[in-house]
Amino acid sequence: MKHILILGGGFAGLEAAIYFKKENYNVTLVSERDYFYIYPTSIWIPTRECEFSDICVDLNLLKNTHGFHLIVDSITNINAKENKITLQSGTVLEEYDYLVIAMGAAKMKHKGIENTLSICGAPEQSLLIRDKVDALIAKGSGKICFGFGGNPNDSSAVRGGPGFELLFNVHNLLKKKGIRDKYELTFFAPMAEPGKRMGPQALKMMDLMFNKLSIKQHFGKKIKEFQEAAIIFEDDTRLESDFTMFIPAGDGHTVIKNSDLPTNAAGFITIDDYCRVLFDDKQNHMPTNIYAIGDIAALEGYDWRAKQGHIAEVMAKNTVHNIKQRDLNGSDFKGYQEHLNILCVMDSGDGAAFVYRDEKRAFMIPMPIFGHWLKKGWGAYCRHSKLGNIPRIPGM
Repeated sequence: MKHILILGGGFAGLEAAIYFKKENYNVTLVSERDYFYIYPTSIWIPTRECEFSDICVDLNLLKNTHGFHLIVDSITNINAKENKITLQSGTVLEEYDYLVIAMGAAKMKHKGIENTLSICGAPEQSLLIRDKVDALIAKGSGKICFGFGGNPNDSSAVRGGPGFELLFNVHNLLKKKGIRDKYELTFFAPMAEPGKRMGPQALKMMDLMFNKLSIKQHFGKKIKEFQEAAIIFEDDTRLESDFTMFIPAGDGHTVIKNSDLPTNAAGFITIDDYCRVLFDDKQNHMPTNIYAIGDIAALEGYDWRAKQGHIAEVMAKNTVHNIKQRDLNGSDFKGYQEHLNILCVMDSGDGAAFVYRDEKRAFMIPMPIFGHWLKKGWGAYCRHSKLGNIPRIPGM
């Protein structure tokens, strides 16, 4: 039985572990956390609509359910040529037939970033955001800024959706408490049209929504620095803020940048359509048993492409299929690029909007009230289907 070593316990890594076990491979999953974190539903932690534990799924339970081996440790070094993985504990892993890298992305480093918190950062930051929101509610008034940034070296590394969602959920929370008029909410981004990748209809609807909810907009100026009580832009203008929630763009993982793996300009691992690591022809004697999936991989394709959880899971399932084909001497390989799309239910706390885009169409459909509970239902489905309590829906 061939041994698969998977680095990373997020959407890509966990999905790969589950499906490799279905194909009877010997699987070891390495994760820096002992839980799988459902990032898309963490937006409700800061507004106290759910608890931190509601967003976590114990990896030991998942290990027992699916039968893979689990190592909770951080990866400190990858030596692709020698097939050696070094962990923070000092353990060296080298007995494997295939390596699947799914460690996610690092974050762009902005000056003063310590003066912000991110709903897409370390899971514990969601609790700190909750504390900030609680403190401002206790204060009775304030200015709260929400935003996200871009990576000039890779347009797919932007993650703005959760920023929009958290903004709308905080607006809804303040409205329910009858104190919305005491707070100034602002959404900011360095690009002129944040959300443009969702399509022209979605962009127009977002603008209408901002105006309807009295949310200020500050777009089109590069960020120079984050201060404790303000955001400073390239022209030295200031945006006052009692609390800033900012989602930095993704960047190449430090371990990857320090490895012998090939990367694009942003530091993401270069792969072919089948998710196999694409070494330069000049790199002699490099292995062909390494795959990269999820946020750590350099996605090729449309300008509007985005790193999302469902794309990570498609890459994971395709990788399982493609490795099995290799082992059977087959040629029916599956690529990820034909599956590239933007798909999300953008929650607002009292409703949602369904957003979709592919190479042929782009649209946003409002879903008042029902949409909020649809996303809640997806969160429950995600948890229980991965634990094997309910069947998986094909394609999800």
